Amino acid sequence: MINVADSTNGSDKKSYLGSLIILTSLFFIWGFITCLNDILIPHLKSVFTLNYTQAMLIQFCFFTAYFVVSVPSGYLVEKIDYKGGIIAGLSVAGIGCLLFYPAASSHSYPLFLAAFFVLASGITLLQVAANPYVTILGNPETASSRLTMTQAFNSLGTTIAPYFGALFILATAVKTADEIKLLNVDELSAYQAAQAAAVQTPYLLLAAVLFFIAVIFALIKLPKIEAAEAQVSGLEEDVHDSAWGYRHLVLGAIGIFVYVGGEVSIGSFLINFLGEPSIAGLAEQEAGKYVSFYWGGAMVGRFIGAVAMQKVQPGKALAFNAVTAAVLVLMTMLGSGYVAMWAILAVGLFNSIMFPTIFSLAVSGLGRHTGQGSGILCAAIVGGAVLPVVQGLFADWIGIQQAFFIPVLCYCYIAYYGWRGCRFIR
Repeated sequence: MINVADSTNGSDKKSYLGSLIILTSLFFIWGFITCLNDILIPHLKSVFTLNYTQAMLIQFCFFTAYFVVSVPSGYLVEKIDYKGGIIAGLSVAGIGCLLFYPAASSHSYPLFLAAFFVLASGITLLQVAANPYVTILGNPETASSRLTMTQAFNSLGTTIAPYFGALFILATAVKTADEIKLLNVDELSAYQAAQAAAVQTPYLLLAAVLFFIAVIFALIKLPKIEAAEAQVSGLEEDVHDSAWGYRHLVLGAIGIFVYVGGEVSIGSFLINFLGEPSIAGLAEQEAGKYVSFYWGGAMVGRFIGAVAMQKVQPGKALAFNAVTAAVLVLMTMLGSGYVAMWAILAVGLFNSIMFPTIFSLAVSGLGRHTGQGSGILCAAIVGGAVLPVVQGLFADWIGIQQAFFIPVLCYCYIAYYGWRGCRFIR
């Protein structure tokens, strides 16, 4: 077994650089996989001739796994420890990737949805198991910088995934329903095989990578993590019987719900939106490459935010970013051409600090209820399942451009939370 936690200079303290490097690869891979959804949505929408509501079931199935699997994952990790949880999460995610092969071969949309749920279940377990390692490996004083670093690599995954997904998955043009009717039996068979291969090959490669990393984690020796005891100050002790009694935590959970929902909704519609004649009229493959600007902005914003928020109060920074994001989405709704295009892509820059800032503000002052509060916030990620479907309903009803009012409402709430809702009230 390979020990990646070597002693340094005879000191009792250990250097966990090797462990952190390997753990950082996990953040990259699940960011990459999650963002591929933005590429598959327009692809499967065309292949199965879906409306927007039906296409958004992809995000519904994917993010519902966070709500369903988070709590069981916590119990499982307690039983098999964090390293076992990471291996199990990688394995389940690998199985989910393999399910894309029969889904594409059988031309079955329900099987695709099942594959998304299994894949997301593995990623959920992976996150539940991996996140504690990042905070424990090293000095507590530098835990925030380690989290920022790993989150930056997660953003790197979300930035490059759309570009590579566009090159491979969207490389084969999808025919319309009328064009398909004109194909003979042999031509139809060849067309369906080409569309299936466009999905099968990338996800088979992802499955191989996930299983390979699982083997690596099985071979290496990671430090044991002891359960951290919640520290309770005199001011925080027994203020409420549970985390649900803290108003700022409950409002923060709503904030996480609408943030994830708004961010995912925008990403899910980008390719189709950029293909609108009144916006940019881009082909799917070309539009897919521009999605990288949206997620890349989040990566850049995290580095900027890490510096700026050392001097700016988190609540005010959150409110500023949310108001700016809302204005940009309104410009998208009211504008056209490249103004609307770059306005919606720029939203990613201001999304960057929202999740960690809402999360940290929401658990502030919870004391011994911090663990429960964290679980509530993780379950609120289900917003990524609900709001894209809601936006899909409105896109079918009033049009894709006007349906962006959903993220506007989300950012308005986040601005309220940053300005007033995050205040700790006993």
